[in-house]
Amino acid sequence: MTIFYSDDDLLMLSGIQHFAFCRRQWALIHIEQQWQENLLTFNGRDLHERADDPFFTESRGTVLVTRSLSLVSRTLGLYGVADVVEFYRDENGITLDHRQGRWRPHPVEYKYGKPKPDDRDIVQLCAQGICLEEMFGALVAAGDLFYGRTRRRRLVEFDAALKERVRALAAGMHEFFERGVTPPAEYIVACKSCSLVEICLPKAGVRRSVRRYLEEAFMDKK
Repeated sequence: MTIFYSDDDLLMLSGIQHFAFCRRQWALIHIEQQWQENLLTFNGRDLHERADDPFFTESRGTVLVTRSLSLVSRTLGLYGVADVVEFYRDENGITLDHRQGRWRPHPVEYKYGKPKPDDRDIVQLCAQGICLEEMFGALVAAGDLFYGRTRRRRLVEFDAALKERVRALAAGMHEFFERGVTPPAEYIVACKSCSLVEICLPKAGVRRSVRRYLEEAFMDKK
């Protein structure tokens, strides 16, 4: 049975990248509202800000480029903003207001650095594709990841297995959020570059939530 989420139950689409990488990181940010910026997150945010302009639409021949397009999926229960959505002329595509012909949506996500060894960027892009499918009622077969370090695009095809992976991750996000659970810390090599490493304390094997730790520390000082 397909679940359709209401406005009050929507979670941030960008969080699926955190959840795929580390569920504890996702919980610290999206449940406990913890955040700490480092050089990687600053550069990534700067790259997005330069790409985002909600009032910008550009026509390049057979391609229409729209930036900062609001997204929502009621089946995933996610909402967010696409860095760029390119609409290509396609006789099998969709119609757009104030535009002649038919168009095929193609999301483009900007990332600082280089391609990751896991699928965290890929699932975020695919989630955007699923949002576009629901919003426009059209198949979105692929998208692109653009990496600032390499200055190159990487084409990602949204096959059935990838879409199922995205749906499973989104369902997991809702389950964790509803329960208010922050998973225990587990140290991996990637923790070194995480902006939350000083809050998470993965090497200490923290079993309590950060919120509980701060509350207890405050009580001790009274």
